[in-house]
Amino acid sequence: MSQENNNRQNKKDQFTEKKSGGSGKLVGLLGLLIVAAIAGWFFAGQGVSDGIASVKAENGFVNLKVADVDDGNAHYFKLATAKGDIKFFVVKSIDGVMRAAFDACDVCYREMKGYRQEGDSMVCNNCEQRFRTDLVNEVKGGCNPAPLARRIDDGRLAIAQADILKGGWYFGI
Repeated sequence: MSQENNNRQNKKDQFTEKKSGGSGKLVGLLGLLIVAAIAGWFFAGQGVSDGIASVKAENGFVNLKVADVDDGNAHYFKLATAKGDIKFFVVKSIDGVMRAAFDACDVCYREMKGYRQEGDSMVCNNCEQRFRTDLVNEVKGGCNPAPLARRIDDGRLAIAQADILKGGWYFGI
């Protein structure tokens, strides 16, 4: 009988034991939330959300400093309209040319997933097709990133607001 009582006491102890470390986890979680809120506030103040910078047109053009986007990495932007955002990216391709395209294509645009960069390729987030960066603006149609006309003037990559607005249909605008 004493072993049965001992087993009962052990089971009772398992369920009535106070667990330690709960308050430490709560403090850690609160600290993480505070850091996330500060980061969100910082990026919102910089016009950046979800890694996409907001841009505005001046005198009919969106102007980006070439020095800010010529590192070989895709840089994502959005132009706000009354009906929604039009998204595009710019990238210095493997052949050294500054390129621009809508963050959409003729095939997968309805999914609104855009592209990501993997090395020297842009990859459709919907169908996973890969496109070399040196073919952005060169190959049109299909699942290729939809080209966006651009020019470089005085250290700035200039994209006409009218050209960006023409691509609004990719984004339901």
